Amino acid sequence: MSGPKILREALMLDGPAGKLEALLEQPRSAAGRAVAVLCHPHPQFQGTMLNKVVHTLARVANELGVPALRFNFRGVGASDGAFGGGLGEAEDTVAVADWARQRYPAAELWLAGFSFGAMVACRAALSLRPAQLVCVAPPAARMAGLLEGRQPDCRWLILQGDADEVVACETVIDWVNELAPGPELRVLPGVDHFFHGKLTLLRESLQDWLATENA
Repeated sequence: MSGPKILREALMLDGPAGKLEALLEQPRSAAGRAVAVLCHPHPQFQGTMLNKVVHTLARVANELGVPALRFNFRGVGASDGAFGGGLGEAEDTVAVADWARQRYPAAELWLAGFSFGAMVACRAALSLRPAQLVCVAPPAARMAGLLEGRQPDCRWLILQGDADEVVACETVIDWVNELAPGPELRVLPGVDHFFHGKLTLLRESLQDWLATENA
């Protein structure tokens, strides 16, 4: 079965450290109810907006009729600047989300990220207050300091593999248990950090969660 027809637009957006390279993918049948901004994994470990997990998040949004806006953090690809330690990348995310809200003024904001990008999305969510937040394999043990003791105030899902060799599942469970009210945590069996052979499970898990919200 073929997916929705997608209009793709390469963009250079204004960010706090210069221009940010971005890719907007909009279904021709977009309903205009939401726009998704997606954050990629660690820039110092080859993370870019073309990462396969981020690509999967974009596909899920598009299949639901929602435009997906991926972008490269500062210093990645054609984006200006240099690595910002997480805080700078959160500022990039806020700038991109502000652009998305101007482009789609009637749409609610969905924010999502993978690995390093998941924690960056959490930090950005503190000020952006998205309608919903999705964090895939967030390295909470190493990056929870980004939140400075705060937590996002929105509908929030965490997807974590129990065979993750980069982000220990137990550390994510411990972090979630410290939060009140906490996000919904779904532990995916047999899933490693990069979802090798498990992208369909990621896709189905996210679709199920979003379908529950829209029921």
